[in-house]
Amino acid sequence: MTLEICTEKIRNKLGENSSLNARLKFDCGDDGVIFVDAIARPHVVDNQSGEADCTVTLSLVDLVALLAGELNPVNGFMSGKLKLAGDMSIAMRLQKVL
Repeated sequence: MTLEICTEKIRNKLGENSSLNARLKFDCGDDGVIFVDAIARPHVVDNQSGEADCTVTLSLVDLVALLAGELNPVNGFMSGKLKLAGDMSIAMRLQKVL
């Protein structure tokens, strides 16, 4: 799965008006980023890097698994497959949305 398909999946799961109310970035290293502005109405989900309240760093393979429900976010964090920087409570709220 490509970064663009992951971006579209996140956009569809969040909708235009979620309760996330924050800016979040998925950083997949050389594969690119997905930036979520869930403060804007309608939400903006694109591949342009921006200032985020929380950054989730993970591989594209792990992002695909996360979106497919094959990677539990807590287990991914505990095993080091994903790393968080910034406000961890945003990542916890994201878990409910995705």
